[in-house]
Amino acid sequence: MDRQRISRLAHAHHPIAAPLSDGSVARLLDRALAGQEAGRVLDLGCGGGAWLLRALAARPGWRAVGVDADPAALTLAREAATALGVERRIGLHHRDAREFTDREPFDLVLCVGATHAFDGLLPTLAAARELLAPGGRLLVGEGFWEREPSRAALDGLGAVPEDFADLATTTDRVLEAGWTPVYGHVSTAREWDDYEFSWTGSLAGWALDHPDHPDAAAAREAADRHRTEWLHGYRGTLGFVTYLLRRGRTP
Repeated sequence: MDRQRISRLAHAHHPIAAPLSDGSVARLLDRALAGQEAGRVLDLGCGGGAWLLRALAARPGWRAVGVDADPAALTLAREAATALGVERRIGLHHRDAREFTDREPFDLVLCVGATHAFDGLLPTLAAARELLAPGGRLLVGEGFWEREPSRAALDGLGAVPEDFADLATTTDRVLEAGWTPVYGHVSTAREWDDYEFSWTGSLAGWALDHPDHPDAAAAREAADRHRTEWLHGYRGTLGFVTYLLRRGRTP
């Protein structure tokens, strides 16, 4: 069972692929879209398009572009856009986010929970810089260490200590790269638990509902493994921060 299919099933009831509540997503988008009645927004690693669809529903003057490597997720995004009546304002591209270019810059670029597509936060910032219009904003979500990771946490994540830093160091790196945070949100323990229980529960529930499907055993195994890695590994150790950034530094 490929990872993209696992992810689609796991996010069936939590379409935002990050530990963020609906309220947090709404606040972040409100800040990110504030002050402009019209504009262009790009999501690098858009999956099923949850961020873009919410942005278009809230701002009739905005247009959107989504990029993702999973064609099935993009199909779901198209269907959802049609159901919302915003299909004429969204373009979806099946390609590696690192290869995406556009002749017209974007007023807002998003990459929340998908910085792995660029091999980390700093390369993501560099890629976004090339796509952003002057004065534009970047909404980016990244993991950080809430505390020193244990061996169990590292094993559960398939990570090494250098993959993340603490929140202060992560923010310092953003500043050193020439960006200024103008807003941000640190996911709460409740948001994390809701996300992880939804991820594992949706996948396990699908396996229970489709016991005769060839992928049922693999889905259940993936859910069980992920739940163990979370509860016995990185719970309380891995944090998640979503920054709203602008280019430049304050004097």
